[in-house]
Amino acid sequence: MAAAGFLAVACGGTGQSDTAEAAPATSAATPSSSSPPASAPAPTPTPSGSATPSALASTGPGEGSVRVLALNGYAEWGSTDPTVNWVTPFQDATGCKVSLTFYDPRQEAKPGGVSLGTSDVVSATPEIAGRLIDEGKAAPLNTALIKGYGKLSSRLRGLPAITRNDQVYGVPYLWGVNEVLYDTTKVTPANAGAIYRDKGPVLLKDSPMSIADAALALGDEDVKNPFDLTPGQLDAAMKLVGSERPGTRDFWTDPIEVVQALASDSARLAQGTPYHLDVLQRGRKPVEALDRRPLTAWADSWMVSKTAAHPSCAYRWLEWTASAKVQGQASAWTGLAPADPGACTGDARRVCADYHVGTAQAFKNLYFAVRPAAYAQWAQRWTQAVP
Repeated sequence: MAAAGFLAVACGGTGQSDTAEAAPATSAATPSSSSPPASAPAPTPTPSGSATPSALASTGPGEGSVRVLALNGYAEWGSTDPTVNWVTPFQDATGCKVSLTFYDPRQEAKPGGVSLGTSDVVSATPEIAGRLIDEGKAAPLNTALIKGYGKLSSRLRGLPAITRNDQVYGVPYLWGVNEVLYDTTKVTPANAGAIYRDKGPVLLKDSPMSIADAALALGDEDVKNPFDLTPGQLDAAMKLVGSERPGTRDFWTDPIEVVQALASDSARLAQGTPYHLDVLQRGRKPVEALDRRPLTAWADSWMVSKTAAHPSCAYRWLEWTASAKVQGQASAWTGLAPADPGACTGDARRVCADYHVGTAQAFKNLYFAVRPAAYAQWAQRWTQAVP
């Protein structure tokens, strides 16, 4: 959902674009819908990014095409808004024609997870990235071949979700923070646990990774990393998730649902992001955030398939999406923070302010998501708890 759409909903509009759909510039596009201490997470050391025996040593002139598997909003070609398009300029600049497919990240919680198919590159969530690396389906990257890589945040470049044994497997793109938002006219939550214990209605993010938020809300000092829980800690977190009375909670899959619920007085509390809060407050809604850190966060990254048929064009895509210009466009469009602080210009400046990009506050006391070792169990428990 574009920024204009979010604001329209917050101000009482429908959030639907009046812009006619433009013909896609892609050959296929079918949208579907570190273990830091709690007191002060320390930046993770950044891998060198030097070439490894299994990483691509050099790129050629390009194969003429590239298959891209993306999350909605991460590769725009002007179909929703003709002015929002960074796919067509990529094709014009590189000669690599994009075949674009979107996927639903909820598929990862199902047996087999998200399939790469014949894709060359994928915008991967932390849980998907971890599996692709573990299964040997992601290619280690030679970051020396990616112009602009060094300008990306060092904290994000070194996240465990996209690194293994000093090898880099992903190029950070967009990141976000999970916060508890609340209607100040209805409730004054004492802590993050309120969203699980409140009489409701409340809105939770529909993802097994949300279990980490419940683990943090427990306030258990023995929880050193909310994405690395013992069986007992997992049980306690799931008990908290399931502590509400039937009918008092709902689960969102589309970010617009958070804005709709709080803007229409149909939720007392909701899991959201700093950008959601900004949109609602600009719409003059009485909403605040319980911004008491530590909090969980996530970063999505671009990865290359180990069996990519078009590796040179794939690297050109990595370079293109690592650029400040494209990251700024993507940030402004999605309401997520760019990995490159240099992207905080134009329309992205507002989003960057929401996330304190480029300041010491940006990553303070944040636990960035990494695929839990027991992810299959997390997914199973979550599926059992969510209607």
